Amino acid sequence: MLDLAVLVGLQASGKSAFYAQRLSDRYALVSKDAFPRGARRRQERQMRLIDQALAAGEPVAVDNSNPSPEEWRPLVAAGHAHGATVTAYWFPPDLSGSLLRNAARTGRARVPDVGLHATYSRLRRPSPADGFDAVFSVRFDGRGGFDVRPVEEDARPR
Repeated sequence: MLDLAVLVGLQASGKSAFYAQRLSDRYALVSKDAFPRGARRRQERQMRLIDQALAAGEPVAVDNSNPSPEEWRPLVAAGHAHGATVTAYWFPPDLSGSLLRNAARTGRARVPDVGLHATYSRLRRPSPADGFDAVFSVRFDGRGGFDVRPVEEDARPR
């Protein structure tokens, strides 16, 4: 089945680990983090890579913070234009936990704390009303894995 998975959450919230553990065997990865440091027109490049993979019939996972409709609206449109389902994986914010995990990162992987705070201020939980065909909440399970549930089953607040 052709699917576009959109990972939504703070930096250092577990999105890349989730991709590696749960999606990497089936989904091509598109992440602006993989682009060269000085790459121009990053959004255009991302959309081109997504379009190419979907046109080839390959499911795609977009591993960026994708904090708001401004970021995910074009992704949803691209997925649907190719006849794909579009699934959001929501990583509920744990700002203090993300700051701690981020502090342990080195080099380019470490995001300035101000970046996490800026993303936190824009972060919004996706919903089917945003055009997603499915929305799942993803949390660490305490055993090195993830607990994934449909948002409807997730009783915790936004």
